[in-house]
Amino acid sequence: MQKILSAQQTRELDQFTIESEPIASIDLMERASRAFVLEFCSLFPSNEQKMVVLCGVGNNGGDGFAIARMLKNWSYEVRVIHALVGKKLSEDCKINKERLPQEIELIELRKDGAFPKIEEDEVLIDAFFGSGLNRPVEGFWGEFVQHINAQKSVKVAIDIPSGLFADQPSEGKIIEVGYTITFQFPKLAFFFAENEKYVGEWTVVDIELSKKGIEKTEVAYFQIDNLSIAKFLKKRGKHDHKGTFGHALLIAGSYGKIGAAILSARAILRTGAGLASVYVPKCGYQILQISLPEAMVLTDQNEYLISKIPDLTAYRAVGVGPGLGTDPLTVQALENLLQTAQIPLVLDADALNIISKNPDFFSLIPPNSMLTPHPKEFERLFGETNNSFKRIKLQVEKSRVLGIFIILKDGYTTISTPNGQTYFSSAGNPGMGTGGSGDVLTGILTGLLAQQYSPLESCLIGVHLHGLAGDLAAEKLGQASLMAGDLVEFIGEGYLELER
Repeated sequence: MQKILSAQQTRELDQFTIESEPIASIDLMERASRAFVLEFCSLFPSNEQKMVVLCGVGNNGGDGFAIARMLKNWSYEVRVIHALVGKKLSEDCKINKERLPQEIELIELRKDGAFPKIEEDEVLIDAFFGSGLNRPVEGFWGEFVQHINAQKSVKVAIDIPSGLFADQPSEGKIIEVGYTITFQFPKLAFFFAENEKYVGEWTVVDIELSKKGIEKTEVAYFQIDNLSIAKFLKKRGKHDHKGTFGHALLIAGSYGKIGAAILSARAILRTGAGLASVYVPKCGYQILQISLPEAMVLTDQNEYLISKIPDLTAYRAVGVGPGLGTDPLTVQALENLLQTAQIPLVLDADALNIISKNPDFFSLIPPNSMLTPHPKEFERLFGETNNSFKRIKLQVEKSRVLGIFIILKDGYTTISTPNGQTYFSSAGNPGMGTGGSGDVLTGILTGLLAQQYSPLESCLIGVHLHGLAGDLAAEKLGQASLMAGDLVEFIGEGYLELER
């Protein structure tokens, strides 16, 4: 599981590595620059490609000078623009500037100077400002950033796009790149929608910072991946049976929205629950019996909506919300469920909409329950925020105060926990932005709880498996044609991918 360090923690880890390895800072810079170049050359393998490296005066600029030298040694055509933002260069930047081969063209840009031209066929490598930036890029240098953004050339950032803050909302001008190659750890800012246009596609390269230092660095944010999730999966025994894998209950559906119940129930079974019962209005009975013979169907006394809740004692997991509607009778039924349930619940869709309109329901939610809002549902539940940093802070706070897991469905789905830790999943794609995808996630989570995965394990496995199924489906079908039902069909492929 990848830790997400703050900029300050990364600087401290750099220093720890220098002191404990030991290694000179200039040699650590050399190692990082080499790791960048190896990844960069996989993106741009032709050494006929022209390069221009934009260097600043700090250590990020030092990386740029070292990278320009290495690319030249690998027969790439390279020139360097040195933006003299201040009079003093960092020591390692100065050393690497002096190491620059004489045959590399070097253009020095001073404040109020004429902006150099960037050719359209040049790849621009951004080593202007690094993660140590402590104020917005404005004035002359802000205008220069705008000039860079106006160029049609492909742009690649070293570690972080210049002008972007790693750990706080960004102001001022920011270089917009197509690719970011970052060192050792992703930056928190990379996971937020407002920064996508600056960061582009990003990859992490290992620069061999101290493993001991990484282990002892405590963080609140993590990125989950296939390997970390695969470790949670349970192996099935020869003599296991449907009782072993649990009985799940889904409370869902209303007139015209029985499809949501079907999608969610199918996901429960595909995820591996031994038994699934679906509690729906009477109008959903025949539809479910015909479309999903593997599920058992219970019906409410009402023809068109949920007005009561069934006895919960037989069930190991309960999911509620898909297609539920918000009729007053359903509101009362949900309140009764929250008061009655003795186990964590999976709450989605209209269950969340009902809670948002009845704030006193928050205190009734059983501990360790899972709420799965998309951004608009999150706003209705907890209020608006004007940037993602404030939103994640609010999300973490609500998880702690309410003792619940909040799964915020977004480009990088975010899982906040009652103990204050937060996890990002990079699995998933825009093709999953279609009606019913959330219902499938509800089913996956409920199915995992039925199999006696802990709430945390269910969140981590469920979110990643959901995204992985979407990625596998998109590989086969394309993103534009993806439907929620396709996600269910690829849950099995997702499991196989994790097992591999």
